[in-house]
Amino acid sequence: MSDINKKSPGRPRSAQSHQAMLQATLELLAEVGFDALSIDAISTRAGVGKTTIYRRYTCKEDLVADAIENIREDVVIPDTGNLWGDIDALIKSAAKITLGPLGRQTVAMIISSASSNSQFAQIYWTKYLQPRRQAFAVVLERAEARNEIHRDLDPGLVFDVMSGIMLYALIFQPTTESWEVYVRRALHLFLEFRLGLSGSSP
Repeated sequence: MSDINKKSPGRPRSAQSHQAMLQATLELLAEVGFDALSIDAISTRAGVGKTTIYRRYTCKEDLVADAIENIREDVVIPDTGNLWGDIDALIKSAAKITLGPLGRQTVAMIISSASSNSQFAQIYWTKYLQPRRQAFAVVLERAEARNEIHRDLDPGLVFDVMSGIMLYALIFQPTTESWEVYVRRALHLFLEFRLGLSGSSP
């Protein structure tokens, strides 16, 4: 059988090229930021032609949005049976993603790009933060059903506070305890004294 007859079908190769585009976009976002990101650079990093990219995307904003959406698909909301078990799982997941060198670099890029470019900020909010805020509401709905929290607890506010605590501790690292312990302790203090958490942290 000739080599020509051994060629792989076009669809798997197309899917592989698409994944390479998304990965290259995320890597370059972390390295150079949104403003300096270009289709040329993505094309070179992904090893695909610019024509291949433009068949799927009309501009880099659409490509960035899809790349961020691709990350979001991996998000799993835990269901451990109690509120603090769920929160601990979320904290551990966040630590795994953000505490490494690439994670810190990516967080720095997101903050810098979102602060200076409103278009990127809107993309990140719509494609990444808002779906996570909505998914996090499920954690509090379950806790409410178990009578662990008061009914007037705002899940969006809790998510925002948790995110803020995580970012603060990432930049100004605790010196006497781990990042995970600090985030958990700060979040428990907020929930217990500001929003009426029932009982105490186990």
